[in-house]
Amino acid sequence: MIRAVIIEDEMLIARELQAKIAAVADDIKIVETLPSLKTARKWFLQNAEPDLLFMDIQLSDGVSFELFEQFELHCPVIFTTAYDEYALRAFKVNGIDYLLKPIDTDDLAAAIEKFRRRGESSAQPALQLQELLKSIQSPQSGNALYKEKFIVKVRNTWIPVNTSEVACFMRDNLNYLFTFSGDKYILDYNTLEEVEELLDPRQFYRASRQCIVNIEAIQTVKAHENQKLTLLLKAPAKAEVDISREKAPAFKKWFDR
Repeated sequence: MIRAVIIEDEMLIARELQAKIAAVADDIKIVETLPSLKTARKWFLQNAEPDLLFMDIQLSDGVSFELFEQFELHCPVIFTTAYDEYALRAFKVNGIDYLLKPIDTDDLAAAIEKFRRRGESSAQPALQLQELLKSIQSPQSGNALYKEKFIVKVRNTWIPVNTSEVACFMRDNLNYLFTFSGDKYILDYNTLEEVEELLDPRQFYRASRQCIVNIEAIQTVKAHENQKLTLLLKAPAKAEVDISREKAPAFKKWFDR
């Protein structure tokens, strides 16, 4: 039996994750669900580390990587997170997987299978986790992970647009960049996924398949009875962007920090 621990401060998400784990891996036993850094610290002081961790990154009382600063943990980690793929690519290189919320059952099964294949080699030194934490928390220092400007073409002229000036990216057959000043440019990227990999996930959020929004562009958030959300973007865009019920908890955590 594989002993696993879930660290997740959204209890609904934690329960859904546990149910999906039970559906795809009946030999994994969730021995504890920890809703905060405080409870996680107390648990690790009193218990041996598990065989596997399912860990959110941004918790209500801090960043979960802080556990690796206090405890010398070597168990494999599958991150369940709203952070984008680019910021966590180093974990994939080192063989630790992650799942973007809302969690897809097939992706979960594939991550668990990857854990099984790695066996004992999946132990990850705490130092490497700390280095990635630094890169996520301070993307503008040293070797920045995120794109600082986009080059757009207008007729025969190339124009640089600072990423900080981008209100949102939209997909409508082509990919478009909208600035806070009201300009609209076609982007020379095939998919929004490619664009998303280049952006700081603390600043930009993939609200839907068709939209990536800058946190500074959000004017209001309207909550609906069906638990969906609607974002109203500031002028001049004045666009409305819908967020699904499944993504609403992750968006709330990203927006309220």
